Amino acid sequence: MSHPIVELKDVGKSFSRADGTPRAVLEHVDFVLREGEIVALLGQSGSGKSTMLRIMAGLIQADAGAVTYRGQPLFGPARGVSMVFQSFALFPWLTVQQNVELGLEAQGVSQQERAQRAEEAIKLIGLSGFEGALPRELSGGMRQRVGIARALVVQPEVLLMDEAFSALDVLTGENLREEILELWGGGKMPTKAILVVSHNIEEAVMMADRIMIFGSNPGRVRFQMQVGLPRPRRADSREVRALIDEVYALMTAGAARSERGVDEPVRLRLTDSLPVVDVNRMEAVLEMLQDGPFHGRADLPKLAEESDLTDEDMLKVASALALLDLAQIHNGDLSITGLGGRYVEADHFQRKLLFGRQLLARVPLVAHIRHSLEQEASGELSEKPFLRLLSDAMDPQGAEEVLRVVVEWGRYGEVLEYDLHTRRIHLPGS
Repeated sequence: MSHPIVELKDVGKSFSRADGTPRAVLEHVDFVLREGEIVALLGQSGSGKSTMLRIMAGLIQADAGAVTYRGQPLFGPARGVSMVFQSFALFPWLTVQQNVELGLEAQGVSQQERAQRAEEAIKLIGLSGFEGALPRELSGGMRQRVGIARALVVQPEVLLMDEAFSALDVLTGENLREEILELWGGGKMPTKAILVVSHNIEEAVMMADRIMIFGSNPGRVRFQMQVGLPRPRRADSREVRALIDEVYALMTAGAARSERGVDEPVRLRLTDSLPVVDVNRMEAVLEMLQDGPFHGRADLPKLAEESDLTDEDMLKVASALALLDLAQIHNGDLSITGLGGRYVEADHFQRKLLFGRQLLARVPLVAHIRHSLEQEASGELSEKPFLRLLSDAMDPQGAEEVLRVVVEWGRYGEVLEYDLHTRRIHLPGS
């Protein structure tokens, strides 16, 4: 077995809530990144994946457990680890050459050596001739190449890629991913191991030797699987499609098993997160499932392709439909329920009534807000107490996001209304 480079043992990490109490982001995380492997890390937004990467890079410290680099405890930034970010993170006033040299300058490398190594990295990543360009003069794909060159110029043993391709259009992202794999396979990179955080299941299967699936609240490793396919891999090959199906099934697993042999959605707690998806998209997928070519049951990857959704968006839609019992998820397939079938056949008014009824029955936060409003003589309340409630379980941004979903769904189901100017929630008609 190849040697471990970075190892996490029983790692935990918490951040402080607004009231100073801790909120667990990672818990009992065990992970080993070994020489010669590419690992993909999949999971929902907010599951702690990026926090884990920053711990591995030594940018932040774990609160519990042990983090080692080459067997030694890691207490600060690891010189052998570089990161590539989704947002490119380039300094807009610096040229391509200057941006790439930054890491070397921080290491105290001489100006002459910096220039030479930066030129080599720029050439390696396919940007020769753009050394003097500013970031604003480059396309998104070219800006990300600068970010990769800046990461590679310090000759890292470990390359951490945090959603590195997600800000790019599909074709640009695929081309850049393939070029990275060519450099890796040809031994042209100094890097001995790569960890890729992604929401794209196909990307993970195409790149990785091993795939990890993260759970949420707090983040932890739920599943791991080896990818035994040789590279280069064809996205349309039977083996790749089968693995994509398997990963979809793992990503949607974990629900309680019913006597009918299907995976029932996990019952939400009051402060659980919600899939961020609008009602129109949910209805479009449900209609396609019922009236399209799938006859009520669809393989999730095929349904995503047919509806032109990303893997991440498809998983959110499927989770939302399952949460409301309009569809069921089983082994990576989505099947419409009897209730979902009646929903598709209903007119707009009946859909709204049915949607609202399911919200009150299956989303505790919606029921809690509705009950609170009914106890008020005015029929209205500020959003603040509900944000504070959510902030006990998630960061402020996550709390805002969940409340936005509740408001959108609640307004559609005519369970509640919301005044954008006063930021107050009220009963319909009050």
